[in-house]
Amino acid sequence: MTAAKSAGTATALVGDIGGTNARFALADVSGKRPSISQIREYPSKNYKSGGDAVRAYLVDVGAQPSIAVIAVAGPITEGAVQFTNLGWTFSEDEILHLGFAKAQLLNDFEALALSTQHIAPEKLKLLGEPREGQPNTTVAVIGPGTGFGASALVRGRGHAIALAAEGGHAAFAPNDEVETQILRILARKYNWQVSIERVLSGPGLQNLHEALNEIEGVQEPPCDPSDISARALRGEKTCARTIERFCLILGSVAGDFALTYGARGGLYIAGGIGPSILPILEKSDFRTRFEAKGRFKSYLAAIPTQVILDGYAAFLGAGDQAHRLAKQA
Repeated sequence: MTAAKSAGTATALVGDIGGTNARFALADVSGKRPSISQIREYPSKNYKSGGDAVRAYLVDVGAQPSIAVIAVAGPITEGAVQFTNLGWTFSEDEILHLGFAKAQLLNDFEALALSTQHIAPEKLKLLGEPREGQPNTTVAVIGPGTGFGASALVRGRGHAIALAAEGGHAAFAPNDEVETQILRILARKYNWQVSIERVLSGPGLQNLHEALNEIEGVQEPPCDPSDISARALRGEKTCARTIERFCLILGSVAGDFALTYGARGGLYIAGGIGPSILPILEKSDFRTRFEAKGRFKSYLAAIPTQVILDGYAAFLGAGDQAHRLAKQA
């Protein structure tokens, strides 16, 4: 690229690619906390490949960093990911061929787990009473958005390792009679393959709303997730009921992941839905459900729960990994 200039080994390309948008930035990784600049967003559907999107960004900012770390929405196998909704197969080799010396793909929630070390306090919103959590112990990240993601940052003895996981495809477990009825309704639709993502996601929010309407005998036209959230915030009864139920289920699932990962350092809620329904989430019984695990109530009561408000948190996680790559010979 003749028009591009080298950004040096202290600067990395960081990215976050999903089914809707491909987002990129430059990260100064010379210090302990990545410094993010030159953020750009591109509609994923406008590009034939991830490489084309990266190339467009490099041209736009006129830089050629030596390192690239890109978070992607999906499982990574042998350095490659298949985007179901885009028809792309994006790989680390493809990134290297764009002129990078080092490249790595991260699962998007793996990047979010790494980001928890760097998110500014003002970009977090506490749910429930302040709790310290245990220092130098595992933290968990879950997130309802287009799908449902989950990961953990395992901390101890001066090390931190992020887990790449697909927890959103674990089975949905009801916690009361209403949720048992919801499960039965969704079981008909999905032939008993009812995952957490079928309830706690954008499409899941629609599933939940329609199931509750069926249970209560409510007849109304279909509406999309953003409409449900907006109408709930305006106080419309059926939508408010759906969001309140969403918050209850989210609390139960959050407690499950906190127990599963042993996340005594804290649990973070990422994704786009949490911040969008924050006024309802804060007043909901999320914490009651989070702690409602019988003999382990006191264990969970000590764990802080926070919503990540930073929409670019994945860049911080990718920058953290880029910092590690920069230190390698």
